[in-house]
Amino acid sequence: MVLRKGLLIVNHQEGSNWETSLSMENARTIIAKWDPLPNGSENKDATPLFTNTRQEAKRYLNAVSNLHSAMQHLLTLDSSSDRLVEACSLMQVAMNRLERELYRVSAEIRDHVDDDNIRHAAAKEDLKAIVECMFFAGYGKECVQIYTKVRKSNVTEALQNLGVEKPRLSKMKKMQWEMFDFKIKTWLNAVKFAVGALFPGERSLINQIFPSSENTTVVESCFAEICKDGAEMLFLFPEIIAKCEKTPEKMFRLLDLYEALSQNWPKIKDIFSYESTSSVRLQVGVSHMKIGEAVRATLSAFESAITKESSKTPVPSGRIHPLTRYAMNYISFLADYSDALTNILIDSPKTPMPESYFRTPKFAAKTPAPPELAERLAWEILLLLCKIDGKAELYKNVALGYLFLANNMQYVVTKARNSKLGSILGDDWLASHDQKVKEYASKYVNMAWSMVEMSLPENPKAAMQPAEASAKFHIFNMAFQEACQMQSTWIAPDLKLRDDIQKSVVSKVVPKYRDFYETNWVGSDSVIAFSPDDLQNHISFILHDVEDPGSITTHFSSFLR
Repeated sequence: MVLRKGLLIVNHQEGSNWETSLSMENARTIIAKWDPLPNGSENKDATPLFTNTRQEAKRYLNAVSNLHSAMQHLLTLDSSSDRLVEACSLMQVAMNRLERELYRVSAEIRDHVDDDNIRHAAAKEDLKAIVECMFFAGYGKECVQIYTKVRKSNVTEALQNLGVEKPRLSKMKKMQWEMFDFKIKTWLNAVKFAVGALFPGERSLINQIFPSSENTTVVESCFAEICKDGAEMLFLFPEIIAKCEKTPEKMFRLLDLYEALSQNWPKIKDIFSYESTSSVRLQVGVSHMKIGEAVRATLSAFESAITKESSKTPVPSGRIHPLTRYAMNYISFLADYSDALTNILIDSPKTPMPESYFRTPKFAAKTPAPPELAERLAWEILLLLCKIDGKAELYKNVALGYLFLANNMQYVVTKARNSKLGSILGDDWLASHDQKVKEYASKYVNMAWSMVEMSLPENPKAAMQPAEASAKFHIFNMAFQEACQMQSTWIAPDLKLRDDIQKSVVSKVVPKYRDFYETNWVGSDSVIAFSPDDLQNHISFILHDVEDPGSITTHFSSFLR
């Protein structure tokens, strides 16, 4: 060291040593300030290093960076020098502090890791600064270990809070339906959050905080360690569900699971795109396949339940059979899952559908839905209708059997037309079954009202002797009373069907009666019970519900007594 013109001139070697000493001294002062208590414990009330304006944290990180540079310089001079040992010891103290800060800040960023609010953004900046400093100081391995431990714990806790737990087949098989249903609903909510926020948020956070030079390997290994186990556990659940007993009531939850996996698959592929997370993609694929198989098996169980329904008691009043309501509600709900079912049924065997029923060019050309789906749903309705045909034979009164068929077919058509099922089956299917309703209703009218019609003379306009006319009026009254009494508890719940039937009865009976009445009423008024208008009014009350105040039972209460 020499003096020239009042200036302190330091040669290169001396200057480096001086800078190294200054860096170590500054580092010692700052690091000692934030060193834990002598026994290695941490004061719980101690202020975190990264707080408020972060000025102290910036000084601390700069000091660590300068200390690292000093260590590099000392290493080139003498790898066994006391000063280097001192610097290494000081660096270890600094890393201990940064590890604790890394743990605290990592844990502070909770579920919403992609949240852009100021608090979370600041925490991510702190995290990035700590990670960069630790990597620069050669403590990248320790940094990754701490970070992955904390973040994996966060993922595990988040999934637990969502109700996700390791699924066990033995437990699921014993579960009552209410709890079974609850578990699936819980999973559906969990997978929505996990795929939409939790997993992509963890991947995004890793990309943001780790140095770009380390990005490829570190990001992949960190993400796999943090998310793989939780994701595999999450996506194992549908596979376990698929192994449970296949009963019809589980169908729609199975379809919910299938749709959730299908809809989230593009995101899952992107999130878990690394080779190290291929097991997650594989698990999703297996679960998706198994759920599809379970849906096919459950469809078969539903169809079997229809064919095995064995009640032998006719439904009172010709009402809609409970099987019809159950099956059509079920099938119309199936139609709401048309996209999922189409994919599931693509490779299914053909149904034993009669060629004349649905597989005609007429239907095939005009059915907008995929043929696999339309045919399967049409087949299930055919199974139902065949069963209902058998139920109609249980009625001792043939007319009531036809009314029962008309009511049930009308319910089938209405249910289909008022749901997505109608668009799947197509207009021709609806029209052909509308026609069957009319055929059944016509047969009902003919069977139920033929005796009333036959009680009138063949030529109602022909004049009769008063005694003969009175006898005919009496016969008609008896026939009409008997028909009304027989049908007093019969109903047609569909308003349009009931109106159509009433109009048909009126057209069958009233015009002929009017001609007879207008020609022969003189001299027979003592036995005439109804004018033509009265007759039409009374017919308008048939087939109402017996609990309806306007039903035929109420309307004809005195008449039937």
